[in-house]
Amino acid sequence: MKDETVLLGHGSGGSMMKRIIDDVFAKAYGSEELAQGDDAATLPAPAPGERLAFSTDTFVVTPHFFPGGDIGRLAVCGTVNDVATSGAVPKYLSIGMVLEEGFPMSDLERICATIARTAEEAGVHVVTGDTKVVNRGHGDGIYINTAGIGLIPEGRDLSGASCKPGDAVIVSGTIGDHGITIMSQREDLSFSTALKSDAAPLNHLIARVLDAAPDVRCFRDPTRGGLASTLNEFAEQSGVDIVISEDDVPIKDAVRGACDMLGYDPFQVANEGKMVCVAPADQAQAVIDAMRAGRYGEDAAVIGTIEESRPERGHKVLLETGFGSRRILDMLVGEQLPRIC
Repeated sequence: MKDETVLLGHGSGGSMMKRIIDDVFAKAYGSEELAQGDDAATLPAPAPGERLAFSTDTFVVTPHFFPGGDIGRLAVCGTVNDVATSGAVPKYLSIGMVLEEGFPMSDLERICATIARTAEEAGVHVVTGDTKVVNRGHGDGIYINTAGIGLIPEGRDLSGASCKPGDAVIVSGTIGDHGITIMSQREDLSFSTALKSDAAPLNHLIARVLDAAPDVRCFRDPTRGGLASTLNEFAEQSGVDIVISEDDVPIKDAVRGACDMLGYDPFQVANEGKMVCVAPADQAQAVIDAMRAGRYGEDAAVIGTIEESRPERGHKVLLETGFGSRRILDMLVGEQLPRIC
């Protein structure tokens, strides 16, 4: 399929985004590091045995302020989490601002204060940045680009290509909170239970897990495209099938109800403060205990297993329903909830 123009779906985290990455970006300037397909590139570091993790992200969420955070918190958490998924200790961030003429200075100050607080919580330093201002009507108030650098200790090698049959699939908490919160604010929807974004820096959670379960295969934060897209990425990278139990995936009743009402699949709704982990089955309980020991992992659960794939049908993610049947859990196609991060 040849796309003639850029569409919103090319930023969804699903199959259209994979197509633009493969057919445009990688074709033009692909490298061995880009081909790894992980959230952060791992690069040689000056110290013997160490490696650098480097990642970048851009945040265009609307509205800019929402229950549980704002665009500044998203900007820090998103890049800190991407760097941490490689097993690195995040150290430094850059902050690039694209501001629209007329954006309230009080809102900018509020966002910057959030950036400072979130960076302090994560234990990272903002060390460089850039500012551009565009004409009134040529932006959406504020966009933020971040880049992050961390150090990967010697001997640590995490990748979505490392999953093995028999491994356990674990999620650190309830899914879909962020995406549904943003949509409810944007469309002025109200629910009986207050929803708020799950945006959070998860580098400390990952560090606890690695201390408790040193043979963890990989981490990934299921942001755009949600849990479904993340699991499909793992299946493709590792050449395996993944089987998830629908009843074991933690979802808040309000999120499930909103998805039913709006026609969304909660497995494809974005998260900004959850982590998917694949670990050997005999270390799964240690992962759960480490996650639940902190404030951002209280609802952690084992949700499935890695299985050998059948080459004739490709590598699949299968969802075991409450009725005992299995259905394919596809990667998101197109754009389900635009501008959620």
